[in-house]
Amino acid sequence: MGHRLLSTSMHRSMTASPVSYREIMRFSRLVTGLTCAFILQANAAPVEEYTQYLPDGANLALIVQKPGASTPLIDYHSKQMALPASTMKVVTALAALLELGPDFRFQTTLESRGAVSGDTLDGDLIARFGGDPTLSRQDLRNMVAVLKKQGVTHIKGNLVIDTSVFASHDKAPGWPWNDLTQCFSAPPGAAIVDKNCFSVSLYSAQKADDNAFIRVASYYPANMFSEVRTLAKGSPDAPYCELDVVPGELNRYTLTGCMTQRAEPLPLAFAVQDGAAWAGAILKNELQQAGIDYTGHLVRQTRANAAGTVLAQTQSAPLHDLLKSMLKRSDNMYADTIFRTIGHHYFNVPGTWRAGSDAVRRILRQKANVDLGNTIQVDGSGLSRHDLISPATMMQVLQYIAQNDQQLNFISMLPLAGYDGTLRYRGGLHEAGVDGKVSAKTGSLQGVYNLAGFITTASGQRLAFVQYLSGYAVPPEDQRTRRIPLVRFESRLYKDIYRNN
Repeated sequence: MGHRLLSTSMHRSMTASPVSYREIMRFSRLVTGLTCAFILQANAAPVEEYTQYLPDGANLALIVQKPGASTPLIDYHSKQMALPASTMKVVTALAALLELGPDFRFQTTLESRGAVSGDTLDGDLIARFGGDPTLSRQDLRNMVAVLKKQGVTHIKGNLVIDTSVFASHDKAPGWPWNDLTQCFSAPPGAAIVDKNCFSVSLYSAQKADDNAFIRVASYYPANMFSEVRTLAKGSPDAPYCELDVVPGELNRYTLTGCMTQRAEPLPLAFAVQDGAAWAGAILKNELQQAGIDYTGHLVRQTRANAAGTVLAQTQSAPLHDLLKSMLKRSDNMYADTIFRTIGHHYFNVPGTWRAGSDAVRRILRQKANVDLGNTIQVDGSGLSRHDLISPATMMQVLQYIAQNDQQLNFISMLPLAGYDGTLRYRGGLHEAGVDGKVSAKTGSLQGVYNLAGFITTASGQRLAFVQYLSGYAVPPEDQRTRRIPLVRFESRLYKDIYRNN
């Protein structure tokens, strides 16, 4: 009936005048466009239908777009600002590749402005740390061995720990206070050795109300004191018993709270709060083990200064390798040392959080034509609760990556659903049948479940997508099964996107 009426209308118009005919042709094109739009919407995932699986009050912002396309296939609140969590590492990684290059390496050196005479270095030994997040104690040991091979057994001067490559505080604005002693948020300072993380064992006392005691391995230059009260099994205080660690100066820590009696020790790990003191103590010990002494003191250098003669050095793997580890494992320390290094490199100033933020914004605008707009980025990892970005802005970043991936080799660095990294066991994607089809960065904070990356659909088409899901909360009695609504939502959404595009 509709087609018959349209045909009659067109016949009358065609017999009227040429102007009316042109109007009908414009109307015909409009109908065709609307039909195409309807088909597009029909093929797109019915997002509203799938939000019913999420907990009450959850906030979703979603965008799906073909690389190179001017408009998205799905646009669901894509301009809504959200916490990016670890998807912010995608922004950091792209800026790092564009500014530092894939072959950039972090350098750590032993230097001096003095001369070696016989077995004596006549001057300070300067350990210049460059923010290498992969530096290990073995690396320091190897550099000390190189120094020893030059015949040096005495240093007539100070042992200087130089951290001048970075400045200001090592903790970013908006990091939750209760995460700061956790190893995943160890302060990303200039001096990092073995990820600035150490482990201890906490033993309950044999007698209730006595203090538990702590054992720290001798090779860790940290001191821990216990004020932890031991509770008898079945104590009514047990459900509300919490442990807390209070950091002091020079990596001294006090553990407080209480623990229930147990047969085995409780393994714990803590983030080093003073990286320079940590590195200095380790290097001092390595010098002693190698039979090298110094007459001066262990001192810290925080102001930029001229380089000395390099006596020994080590370097990290190339940046591209570091970024792959950072993105696959969602390593916060890698992200934040790289972020501060971007600021240092771009502005030629000591790396600060502000320098990193300003540099990333300029680099993306100048080299990728990506406008971060009103995005707030205060760190490189996404740990901060101050970070804000919209899916539409993140889509700009993904569009650039997709269109330049032959040069960047970026997508291969992202976790691959069902295979590796933080997507290896993503239940919703597995149930959607897209294992091996999704390469994306995850982002998780309390109440936040994000994804940003690429999906290869059943037709072989690659699509970029950003999922920002926040305000995700379940009742206390459902905590053990809190991910079930997420799995139901993601399995249906991504199955639809995979099959219908």
